[in-house]
Amino acid sequence: MAHVIEAICTGTARPFNGAETSAIAKYPREGMVQILEDGFAPDEQADRRVHGGPEMAVHCYPLDHHDFWRERIGAIDLLDQPGAFGSNLALRGLTEADVHIGDRFRLGSAVVEISQPRQPCWKIEHRFAPFCNSRGMVAAIVETGRCGWYFRVIETGEAQAGDRLERVRLGACDWSVARVFKALVAGRANRHELEALAELPALAPKLRERACEKLSG
Repeated sequence: MAHVIEAICTGTARPFNGAETSAIAKYPREGMVQILEDGFAPDEQADRRVHGGPEMAVHCYPLDHHDFWRERIGAIDLLDQPGAFGSNLALRGLTEADVHIGDRFRLGSAVVEISQPRQPCWKIEHRFAPFCNSRGMVAAIVETGRCGWYFRVIETGEAQAGDRLERVRLGACDWSVARVFKALVAGRANRHELEALAELPALAPKLRERACEKLSG
């Protein structure tokens, strides 16, 4: 089943928290957008140590989750924006339980592959703070698994709003994004799961390393 891309969103680094900058504010693009090895062009990440790069090239946060947040923090205008959570792809009908590490998708003329869940950080709460009481958003993401995920780019190309995201190959069927997030980010993995994740080829190297560290720890 293919899913319509409602928006492709990109952003630039802007003042965010005192001297810090962030490109978490993503806005819809018109027309065709290039998809390169590091993602849509142009699209910035302020801190390349923890954001961006080939293993976090394209971020998807399901629009399906916006209704959950409306109930939790209120029907604020920011939740009407497709890039509210810093996501590049806005679509419906796919959530973390439906997709797996290593799943490949045709996106316009490009091919992308799921590499890892998104790990939430304080910037999400700071992004929403001017509009609502955002305290507890990160904790809610960890608790509910509404995290979103990243793609790596297998074949470069281009895409635009209205194109379809179509799965062309299943990855690790035992490892949905939801399960990996629960195991490695929410910290609920058992030893067997950690051993499997440490050896999961399609999982981003940093998360495989985290699994190894948890095993040795």
